[in-house]
Amino acid sequence: MTQLKQIHAQALRTTTPNHPDTLFLYSRIMHFSAFSDLHYSSRLLPQIHQPNSFIWNTIIRAYAWSSHLKDHSISVYQRMLIEGCVAPNKHTFPFVLKACAFLSSLSVGKQIHGHILKLGFGSDKYVSNSLIHFYVSCGCLDLSVKVFEEMPDRNLVSWSAMIDGFVQSGEFFAALRKFVEMQDLFEPNGFTMESLVSACGGLGALSLGMWVHAYMVRNYDFVVKNDVLMNNSLVDIACNHGGMVRDGKKYFDLMVDVYKIEPRLEHYGCMVDLLARNGLVNEALVLVSSMPIKPDVVIWRSLLDACCKRNVDIELTESVAKQVIESGYQGVSSGVYVLLSKVYASANRWEEVGLVRRLMSEKGILKEPGDTSHPHTKEIYQTLDVIEQRLRDVGYVPDLSQATMIDELDDRKQKSLCLHSERLAIAFGLLKSRPGIPIRIFKHLKSLQ
Repeated sequence: MTQLKQIHAQALRTTTPNHPDTLFLYSRIMHFSAFSDLHYSSRLLPQIHQPNSFIWNTIIRAYAWSSHLKDHSISVYQRMLIEGCVAPNKHTFPFVLKACAFLSSLSVGKQIHGHILKLGFGSDKYVSNSLIHFYVSCGCLDLSVKVFEEMPDRNLVSWSAMIDGFVQSGEFFAALRKFVEMQDLFEPNGFTMESLVSACGGLGALSLGMWVHAYMVRNYDFVVKNDVLMNNSLVDIACNHGGMVRDGKKYFDLMVDVYKIEPRLEHYGCMVDLLARNGLVNEALVLVSSMPIKPDVVIWRSLLDACCKRNVDIELTESVAKQVIESGYQGVSSGVYVLLSKVYASANRWEEVGLVRRLMSEKGILKEPGDTSHPHTKEIYQTLDVIEQRLRDVGYVPDLSQATMIDELDDRKQKSLCLHSERLAIAFGLLKSRPGIPIRIFKHLKSLQ
């Protein structure tokens, strides 16, 4: 940047604003500075006399790719329209739509879609691909499908974006159908196959997932070997949707012994979760102890959940809970302490229950079931009330042993149980999904009984 600033200073002294070479020089300065010092580029823009579309696109792209200034991309685009010296082109829209997608700015993105149609870029496949991604990111699958269907010319990116859109929206069967349609037109790439693996995982389609795995090994061997998400998805297909511990181990061993992939923390976490949820807590602990990587809080929390649900001896549960608490993770929640308290209470060790509660009090940790931070909190809780009433109408009686603090009154136990995060997630899924769409709760091991 030091040399670039010297060039900029020289340009200020030796060039005139209206000379054609001056604009080209400033476009180069903007190009290089935008990815080195975005603040410098933002101060440079007002100094340029009648910036061309390349200069505007450069700064819009830089903001769209930034980690925490994506909203500035939209602001610069709006400023470009207001100044009116140059109109946006087909390279402008993918950048600003990327920012809108990240920020979930649906209303702004729809306005930009209107600009696209007004300026005659509605048939441009690169712009349309960005629109598909934008609408999917904002949860508007129907609008992304409309854009896709109205495209006069589609490329592989168009098909892959639409398949991935179906997967992100939980429409796994639709994703598979779209993949079948695409096969007659294009050879799928690694990105397409990643989406297909996720669809197979969502459906628990083991046989199809194995076919996809074989196809990928044959055609994208390098991608399969080096993609953490891909390998986790493949192990997940074999394991988590059928309790197939043997197959999970088999694919993990193939990954290590045949393909010579060095397992990462994510791979170990997947295997520990598989073993723990199937009751093989001791085997999961052996795997954790043999890991060449320090286990993270997610792995320890998976083991703690398994210890509590499988009635593992108290000493072991205490040890695992201690690992979670001492992991140094800032977001250790009250759930860890609540699980430990539940284990003590189930063994009638009320003194330890009291100690856990006092520890929570000293650390300022509150046990407040439920979550009121979501923008749709009111609708979620209303849906949850409907669910609970319909369950009671058919004779459902909750298992109060799953509630958080054993010596609470029954009505408080039931309230605690009803407001479990997994139930809130189910209520939100019912609220926002069309009838017949499967609802899958990720990360948590199981929903309460």
